[in-house]
Amino acid sequence: MLGIFKDWHTPDIMEKLLHYVWKHKLLPLRALLTTDGQELEIIDPGLANTNAGPDFFNAKIRIGNTILAGNVEIHLRSSDWFRHGHDTDEAYNSVILHVASVIDCPVTTQNGQQLLQLQLDIPADLHHRYETLQKTEDYPRCYRIIPDIPLFKIHSWMDTLTVERIEERARQVETRLRETNGNWEWALFRTLARNFGFGINGDAFEQWGKRIPLDKIGKHRDELFQIEAIFLGVAGLLQTESLPPESAEAGSKDEYFLRLQREFAYQQRLFCLTDIMPYRQWKYLRLRPLNFPHIRLAELAWIYHKANVNLSVLKDAMMNSEPLPELRRILTATTSEYWHTHLMFGRPVEERQLHLSEASQNLIIINTVIPVLYANAMSHGNWDLRENILDLLRQLPAERNYIIRQWEECGLKVSNAADSQALIQLKKQYCDRLDCLRCSFGYEYLSSRL
Repeated sequence: MLGIFKDWHTPDIMEKLLHYVWKHKLLPLRALLTTDGQELEIIDPGLANTNAGPDFFNAKIRIGNTILAGNVEIHLRSSDWFRHGHDTDEAYNSVILHVASVIDCPVTTQNGQQLLQLQLDIPADLHHRYETLQKTEDYPRCYRIIPDIPLFKIHSWMDTLTVERIEERARQVETRLRETNGNWEWALFRTLARNFGFGINGDAFEQWGKRIPLDKIGKHRDELFQIEAIFLGVAGLLQTESLPPESAEAGSKDEYFLRLQREFAYQQRLFCLTDIMPYRQWKYLRLRPLNFPHIRLAELAWIYHKANVNLSVLKDAMMNSEPLPELRRILTATTSEYWHTHLMFGRPVEERQLHLSEASQNLIIINTVIPVLYANAMSHGNWDLRENILDLLRQLPAERNYIIRQWEECGLKVSNAADSQALIQLKKQYCDRLDCLRCSFGYEYLSSRL
């Protein structure tokens, strides 16, 4: 079993821990002395640098009665300074202090200055707690410390994670915006399309969305049947071979299926729709019938036909005194009548009223409306809209999934979608990557006395 774990004494990991000790001032309870015997006080450890150049910018230290301000470089061994070529790099001439766990030589800069050096150890208990966090198979790894973290620290970290999550989604919107030459409506449509896949078919829906020529089909927006034919046809779901074996015979003779086929053949010639998706890209396994791709595409056709969802409509909704009910109204979706009595082409069922559930609406608001509006707000410097978006997220109920349940079980209260989005971000960008050194909960664990 131990073979799957890393060697926690590798130079890279030990150097990371040394950076952590410096950044958070997890220092020994004795005076710090430079290698030439001068007493040193860390006033400000500086700003961690994740790019090229010294490790910490704008640090401030006191040597005796003298205050020095500048950059700090950290290595496991002082000889690493030369191994990394810093002695010939003028970018390191601004370094005022070199910190190392092992001092095995003096160090000099490119301009010939010999640097002050500080020998700094990694506390044994810090290293042990870090190793425990990395090795445990429990999740959350830091569950033991969660009940003891002050609420203001929990809220502060979760607020940061929420914004991180929204900004990450907004960057995905910006990528779609670049792909569409700055067309916000196309970027919105592709984002909406992806999220109608509700996870399992997300990639397929996004690929489908890229194939829909919105500039051409807009004139048919008032004709639901034509839109549905184009949406299903481009998805490859009007090909006879796309029908599942159990309904292939009945489906191929179904009058509505045949009408859609004929309509799409006409629209295909009219708009030169040659980029048709391979129908095998769509997933059906372990999906409830209401989540089948053709049902979701029929709902998306209804929204495109009825709601006229565009950036202006969404921004107007956000200016409403109660934006959430207005967004729900916009995203209310049903389908054409055929799907009220069918699960699949040629497979009639008892009539039922299809509609996009409130839980599904919430997911569309969280994963489509909020990231698109946030990206737009950031691009135009609209800080009022940004704050309205964050308020909207706090009005939505928290998502319910295994990630949220695990955090709740260790005592963390999850009140709304802002909280659940924060914990999803924490899981995917920190816990899954074993990146405890960047996590505020990790800091509480590592600096605690367990």
